[in-house]
Amino acid sequence: MIILAIETSCDDTCISILNVKCQKGPYGVSSRAANVKNAKFEILSNVVSSQVKIHRKYGGVYPSLAKREHQKNLPVVLKKTLREAEKPKIDALALTIGPGLEPCLWTGINFAKDLAQQRNLPIIPINHIEAHIFANFLPKVSSNFQFSIFNFQKIFPAMCLVVSGGHTQLILMNDIGKYKIIGETRDDAAGECFDKTARVLGLPYPGGPAIAAEASKINRGQSSVKLPRPMINSKDYDFSFSGLKTAVLYEFKKRSKKVRASKEYVRKMAKEIQQAIIDVLIKKTVKAAKDYQVKTIMLGGGVVANQELRKQFQQKIKKEKLSFMFHVPDFKMCTDNAIMIGVTAYFHKKEASKNWQKIKAEANLRVS
Repeated sequence: MIILAIETSCDDTCISILNVKCQKGPYGVSSRAANVKNAKFEILSNVVSSQVKIHRKYGGVYPSLAKREHQKNLPVVLKKTLREAEKPKIDALALTIGPGLEPCLWTGINFAKDLAQQRNLPIIPINHIEAHIFANFLPKVSSNFQFSIFNFQKIFPAMCLVVSGGHTQLILMNDIGKYKIIGETRDDAAGECFDKTARVLGLPYPGGPAIAAEASKINRGQSSVKLPRPMINSKDYDFSFSGLKTAVLYEFKKRSKKVRASKEYVRKMAKEIQQAIIDVLIKKTVKAAKDYQVKTIMLGGGVVANQELRKQFQQKIKKEKLSFMFHVPDFKMCTDNAIMIGVTAYFHKKEASKNWQKIKAEANLRVS
């Protein structure tokens, strides 16, 4: 089965073509898992056109501008993707329908509908957040771009922390397609907090990588700045990062212009901001994993590309001798990409439909 996947939920125009081969057989986990025991995925092509440089001067994604760039980029990216894949015979289209920025989602949807009509292809609508979870099912991508689904046995139930764009969610995954959101942000998401606090410090967009880069220049324990960890001790599994953003702003404004302009102060602030977010994410996730007695902790989304977050999660599990298996996607699979959309589509291939006229953008789509 050859799947052409399209992802335009935010500011990256992504198209990928995957060749999926599967030998069916009993597996004993779930009906969907049974169908992918021996699934082999080969990436025939994968193209991402980033808009970061365009949006950097705004300190975030400007939706109407992102829509315009998608409209311009999609035909070019498709042409390049097909050329790299040597123009294979496509069996189905996979498409992100939400959540995301509605103008951007509609651009991808309309483009996919035109393509489906031209080629008489079915479309498989995909939830972007679910795709970030499914990125965990991909081992490290080898040099020849082939990989297979990892062993499903004994991983469910799993606690999934998805930190992507405006989302910070804890999702209980009982099986493929069986989800329950048990906690989420009440205001700013972790990624938004990184972006907004980076702007306060005068660091470039995107804020996460910029703050991580500055924080890495300060040795552990050197930062004398102390910021709050919002809701870290609350009895629920929700998050709140708006208060942290405000605390950063007040801390920054009370300093003299000379101090605020110093590299040392910016680096100390960056380190403390990063650590405050990491502390909350780890404590909430581990608490939820313990309370729900899961077997696995899985991370997903662009923020989990943060090396310090990944390292401290592993250290926490090892230090407390926790029995959870721990999975985090390959770095390239954390940020938005069409590979994860195509892989997720394979699990939903029964939902492929040629009645795609009714597909619409769902900016606030939730996993369920």
